[in-house]
Amino acid sequence: MGKYRFVDRLSIIVEGGKGGDGAVHFRREKYMPKGGPDGGDGGRGGNVYLVGDRSLFSLIDLRYKKHYKAEDGQPARGDLNGRKGKDLYIRVPLGTLVVDEDTGEVIGEIVEHGQTLLVAKGGRGGLGNRHFATPTDRSPSKRTPGEPGERRRLRLELRLIADVGLVGLPNAGKTTLLNALSGTSARVGEWEFTTLTPNLGVLYTPYCRIVIGDIPGIIEGASEGKGLGLEFLRHISRVKVLLFVLDGTRDPLKQYEVLLNEIASYDPALKDKPRIVVVNKVDLLKELPDLPFDYLPVSALTGEGIDELRKTLMKVVCPLKERKVEG
Repeated sequence: MGKYRFVDRLSIIVEGGKGGDGAVHFRREKYMPKGGPDGGDGGRGGNVYLVGDRSLFSLIDLRYKKHYKAEDGQPARGDLNGRKGKDLYIRVPLGTLVVDEDTGEVIGEIVEHGQTLLVAKGGRGGLGNRHFATPTDRSPSKRTPGEPGERRRLRLELRLIADVGLVGLPNAGKTTLLNALSGTSARVGEWEFTTLTPNLGVLYTPYCRIVIGDIPGIIEGASEGKGLGLEFLRHISRVKVLLFVLDGTRDPLKQYEVLLNEIASYDPALKDKPRIVVVNKVDLLKELPDLPFDYLPVSALTGEGIDELRKTLMKVVCPLKERKVEG
């Protein structure tokens, strides 16, 4: 299983390539030193596309470069048209929402591997003088320059497309549980909101690859924007399975009711998603709690119940995957 640094929102500037300039040129043939106009057209500037890549789980690869520009179209050379500028493809993870920062327009969303989204058009190439001949001007010297490419400021927001979303109150032990499942070392601490952005892990099983997202702790009122509220809840809107992590030492039934209420208030459809419930920290309990629903007792700290949880994840999640994914 692997662990990934996570960046879920950033802004970039994208710019299509400038179109190449048209040319002024006249046919030169034997006995016709200055024939009719045949100046070529400039090449169109390259477009900028976002393309979905299921191997990415974060926007971190775009964090350190803010300006992306496609290649300019080539100017015409004599009677030869200029070459079109190369298109630029920017790889982004699935679940990336694309917003024009200046207008607030939602341009689109990347949800499938290989899906492309045009975000900045290249400028049209300029016209050569052959386009401007008229009965009264058979030897025009007019041509037009290439047009600039479209330029946009984009806000990219990643709505996590994990298979499993770990959901729990602060300090329920979600990060420790992710570490126990994966052998990774996400930050752990005894204070609220240790996890300020989602941690991601990938669990490889014999039947499918399972992406697990450790969603930061929910508090009562999160659906109304309290605490880090909606910043966190938006990440669970696309997961296939919810994994409720309850702290066995702190009234697990009350925690379950709070979690269910908050996600249902944010999006009622989330209540219909398959869910697995674990009661964590059972190593600190004298006896297991009697709860009105099925749950798996685990100790993320000691490893008790972790193998059974892995098997359960495989049985529940793999049939929901559209196809087998190679690890």
